[in-house]
Amino acid sequence: MPDRLNRVLVANRGEIALRILRACFDEGIETVLAVSQADVDSQAAQLADRTVLIGPAAAGQSYLAIDRIVQAALSTGCDAVHPGYGFLSERPELADACAENDIIFVGPSGDIMRRAGDKMTAREVAEKAGIPIGGRSTPLTSRAEAEEALAEVLDTGGSLPMMLKASAGGGGRGMSIIRDAAEIGARFDTAHREAEQAFGDGRLYLERYVAKARHVEVQILADAHGTVCHLGDRDCSTQRRHQKLVEEGPAPDLPTALSEEIRSAAVRLAEELGYVGAGTVEFLVDVDRGDFVFLEVNARVQVEHPVSEMVSGIDIVREQLRVAAGLPLSFTQADVVLDGHAVEIRINAEDPERNFLPTPGTITRWALPQGTGVRIDTFAHPGAVVSPFYDSLVAKVICHAPTRAEAVEKMIKVLRGARIEGIKTTIPLQLAVLETPEFRAGPVTTRWLEEEYLDA
Repeated sequence: MPDRLNRVLVANRGEIALRILRACFDEGIETVLAVSQADVDSQAAQLADRTVLIGPAAAGQSYLAIDRIVQAALSTGCDAVHPGYGFLSERPELADACAENDIIFVGPSGDIMRRAGDKMTAREVAEKAGIPIGGRSTPLTSRAEAEEALAEVLDTGGSLPMMLKASAGGGGRGMSIIRDAAEIGARFDTAHREAEQAFGDGRLYLERYVAKARHVEVQILADAHGTVCHLGDRDCSTQRRHQKLVEEGPAPDLPTALSEEIRSAAVRLAEELGYVGAGTVEFLVDVDRGDFVFLEVNARVQVEHPVSEMVSGIDIVREQLRVAAGLPLSFTQADVVLDGHAVEIRINAEDPERNFLPTPGTITRWALPQGTGVRIDTFAHPGAVVSPFYDSLVAKVICHAPTRAEAVEKMIKVLRGARIEGIKTTIPLQLAVLETPEFRAGPVTTRWLEEEYLDA
């Protein structure tokens, strides 16, 4: 690596902080970990070369405070900041602040992040690149505009149901299904208000509602020399309230031509954006029609990035560090050969029997079976504290095998052998889901878990 990138500030916590520390160790890069008061004794803090306290436990005064992150990097002589995922990872203001202070931001620039992160802008770029977007890219800011847009769709051959979605949205907020044209006004008002409250941006857009959908995403990596590569696709259709419960890759049972078209679309979009770094382009596959539409771009490393790493053999975080240092990717598209199948589950400190109520506390026992093809990314150990201040993710288990059936069976074996005490986890539900005939038989749709399995 160039001398210019010899010390990195890791501006995150938990398992992703450990993941970045590992990649920096492999690249021979010194690490400084930014910690809140709640994480001064964490496993990541013990493994980093140095720690710097950035504030109290409350995220708004620590991990979400841009000025404190930048000051921590400057005061410790860091060349770069790696934001991980969550927190400030998709905030262009952090990328801008780093650039203003001559600090390398490990990720796309603030300008690219704005274009990729704003769904309206990203949809316009996708449309320009010839990628189907399933509706109009025009922002809707009033009830009258929404009524006019729906009338235009219906007049030009479109049909109900349609969906209103928030331009700055995520996690299902600011979304509403329109099944009757008379509902559009009231539903716009509700979604607009929800989007304003959640994101500070009430703009909505109208797109085709897909009754039977699969959530398929493509992992991309791009360097500053104009090279964009993909690492195949992933299926993240097993969801609850638009939150992923199980991820796998490559996306199973996608027709080869459709899979190639989706992967190609992701690369074209990244090229059109001038994207640099690691990112994920997400699509919705219409099971009945056998086609797809663009959803959004996640301009960061994803929680489920290990799925792509396990099947491609490429270390995505190390590639992020290479790209940030100005180096080209260490591989070409021709070098990417996908091997076997990988399945990932997220172990959250939540109680599925109490409507997924978070269960923070001290882990008194932590034991998970390990073996060939089993990867566990976690900060957990006996005595580790699951803080009430942050996300409830405790660990990710990734199982790799020659076939999907073998990977699923391996995951079931790991989860059955898990011995965790002190906190409740989502393992019982995930184990039950993996053992269902529906999941074992092949890919499920995005509504299967909530509308068929959980309701039953």
